[in-house]
Amino acid sequence: MRRGKLRIYLGSAPGVGKTYAMLSEAHRRTERGTDCVVGFVEHHHRPRTEVMLHGLEMIPRRGVEYRDTVFTEMDVDAVLARRPAVVLVDELAHTNVPGSRNTKRWQDVEELLQAGIDVVTTVNIQHLESLGDVVETITGVRQRETVPDEVVRRADQIELVDMSPQALRRRMAHGNIYKPDKVDAALSNYFRPGNLTALRELALLWVADRADEYLQQYRGEHGIRSTWQARERIVVGLTGGPEGRTLIRRAARLAEKGAGGEVLAVYIARSDGLSSASPKELAVQRTLVEDLGGTFHHVIGDDVPHALLEFARGVNATQIVLGVSRRKPWQYVFGRGVSATVAVESGPDIDVHMVTHDAAAKGRRLPLARGARLGRSRIIWGWATGVAGPALLTLLLSQVLPELGLANDMLLFLTFTVAAALLGGLLPALASAAFGSLLLNYFFTPPLYRLTISDPRNIVAISIFVGVAVSVASVVDLAARRTHQAARLRAESEILSFLAGSVLRGENSLDALLERLRETFTMRSVALLERAGEVEPWTTAAAVGAHPVTRPEEADVDMPIGENMALALSGRVLPAEDRRVLGAFAAQAAVVLDRQRLVDEAGRARELAEGNRIRTALLAAVSHDLRTPLAGIKASVTSLRSDDVDWSEEDRAGLLEGIEEGADRLAALIGNLLDMSRLNTGSVVPLIRETDLDEIVPVALGGLPDDSVELDIPETLPMVAVDRGLLERVVANVVENAVKYSPHGRPVHVCASSLLDRVELRVVDRGPGVPDEAKERIFEPFQRHGDAPRGAGVGLGLAVARGFTEAIGGTLTAEDTPGGGLTMVLTLRTPAGTPPANGELPPSAVT
Repeated sequence: MRRGKLRIYLGSAPGVGKTYAMLSEAHRRTERGTDCVVGFVEHHHRPRTEVMLHGLEMIPRRGVEYRDTVFTEMDVDAVLARRPAVVLVDELAHTNVPGSRNTKRWQDVEELLQAGIDVVTTVNIQHLESLGDVVETITGVRQRETVPDEVVRRADQIELVDMSPQALRRRMAHGNIYKPDKVDAALSNYFRPGNLTALRELALLWVADRADEYLQQYRGEHGIRSTWQARERIVVGLTGGPEGRTLIRRAARLAEKGAGGEVLAVYIARSDGLSSASPKELAVQRTLVEDLGGTFHHVIGDDVPHALLEFARGVNATQIVLGVSRRKPWQYVFGRGVSATVAVESGPDIDVHMVTHDAAAKGRRLPLARGARLGRSRIIWGWATGVAGPALLTLLLSQVLPELGLANDMLLFLTFTVAAALLGGLLPALASAAFGSLLLNYFFTPPLYRLTISDPRNIVAISIFVGVAVSVASVVDLAARRTHQAARLRAESEILSFLAGSVLRGENSLDALLERLRETFTMRSVALLERAGEVEPWTTAAAVGAHPVTRPEEADVDMPIGENMALALSGRVLPAEDRRVLGAFAAQAAVVLDRQRLVDEAGRARELAEGNRIRTALLAAVSHDLRTPLAGIKASVTSLRSDDVDWSEEDRAGLLEGIEEGADRLAALIGNLLDMSRLNTGSVVPLIRETDLDEIVPVALGGLPDDSVELDIPETLPMVAVDRGLLERVVANVVENAVKYSPHGRPVHVCASSLLDRVELRVVDRGPGVPDEAKERIFEPFQRHGDAPRGAGVGLGLAVARGFTEAIGGTLTAEDTPGGGLTMVLTLRTPAGTPPANGELPPSAVT
């Protein structure tokens, strides 16, 4: 059964016209032919709202006694029995009177939606649970009746009913909201202009957030990448440095200038999981941006400007806030920097703000070496510094500063060796030390321009230079490697912590896990492959990314998981040190896949258990309920054929009557079994025709004793649109069930009446009745309530009756008979265009 649709009229304040708008919508739907009823509407004695109730069918309310007072609440059972297409339910956040079916009215609405009934309801912005503290701060009034935000967010449609504070106060002054004796107090307290303005802003912002969710969903479904400047969305680029706090606060001020602005802070990490950012500082900045109402995001990408712009366009950002570079002027030789690159490549649809801060232009550390994966540009710069640097320094010293001294010359050459180690690692530094020592020997150590040294002290000096250069290069390279290892271990610990947490939380999304794996290692695609055996072909259990591979041999990286499962990644080759984390991902993927399959198997097991229950009940029915009439027929036939007994005509007629009754019982039982089979396979196709109810009911009761049923079917009833054959079976099964349980001498009463566009047939018995918790269960297959005698049927009559009723567009429900017993209510539709039976609603239906 499909879930009903929920439409909510959200009001910015009491009295803005939510109920009036809901009733107007009901009239529009009724005029279009929609079956729309009023489940609960509170007009609060407002004349215009009360007038809107005229012409709408109203479900009578249910009285609930509480502390010697009777209160009225929505009758959920009556709405479910009536089963309209649309029901109006006012005041979604209302708390029901103790003793009601549910504690909150939104829970009543949830039941109606689960039953496939569309619901139109109302709620004020101050009743949303998340806004309780804010509303209390604004108005000084604590809202006791609230509704969870998620209930409202799940609505299929949310329509804001808004009114300016001045217009609402005029409505109040004219007496259109409260009675005259309450107007002055309301205007001077809750309905002050400031309160109404703040509530209005809350409502507008909340609905804007909901509209933004729809917009993001639409852009994702249609692959739209360009920025739509529907609202201000500001992205803050963080480096992990202390200036991030300044940038976040500046972005928050920019967002406050435009209503509904949103701040998204993003930190770009390289694909190998390494960064020079302080985890503690990033944690502080995450807390700050969340305190200011923004969100923090961690994105992986080697090209930081490109990754930042991709993220900004992906979230439909309108502005990017970046800090002014911390580089000194000479450090721009390594590139123009992230800020300048983003500003140039942002395009006309995203504005870039460059914010000054205390660390601007105060220097930036040279990039640290990253072990074996420095990148081509870093290695080139390291060799250039280690080789070309000493050559240029030699030219400068020999031409401009020839008398600087050997000691100072050595220190300058040592500087280039350290720089080479910082940029390119150990090999460029060793080359720089060797090349620098040769240049020092040739150009600055007597005898000049010869690779010989005359003074032994200079031999010692050059030897010390080489030793210091090699030692410094080794220490710098070792420190860089240790930094690299620490960063890797930190990244690995975060990933492993995530995987362990996902296990404890019981997360079952395999696609989300593979997507996290793809982002962690910046892969093009990730696929989880499996096969039934070693010689069987590989199949894809799950995959994310573009063009996933179908065999492990085609992948850039494959991680076996047992003998017949593998994780295949394409995009680039990973070093061996990454396979430990990859193995953890692979093990978790296998666990999640097994968990998903166990959940699916549990669902199938429940279905099989239900099938086994029905089969067991069927076997029990066949073993007794079908065999009993066969035994009676067999005994009667055997008696008639016996030559030892001379049967009288009266005895012979009795035996033949028993045979006929047994055959009729068998025919009825087998017919119900076949009908239930047709319903389960969906092969019941009704032929809807207009017919009179007084022509069908007497025919359906033809097989029952004349004194067991009393009929009251007025000839003035409107025609009903039904399948004649199916309706006969429904009436026969329902009345037969009532006669079966009705006491001897108390006939079953069958009556019919009409109300608006429907006709109700009521089958009333005075039997033992059925408790409320079993009223729905009696319509399930193979159910016989209470102490039903054996041989009373297989428990399919009512199940078949309800199935046929729903097939012809009607409803069949059970309710208590006043004074004891059970009443079956069969509701049927009149043909479209038939005028209502009554021009106005009965007084009992008007609240």
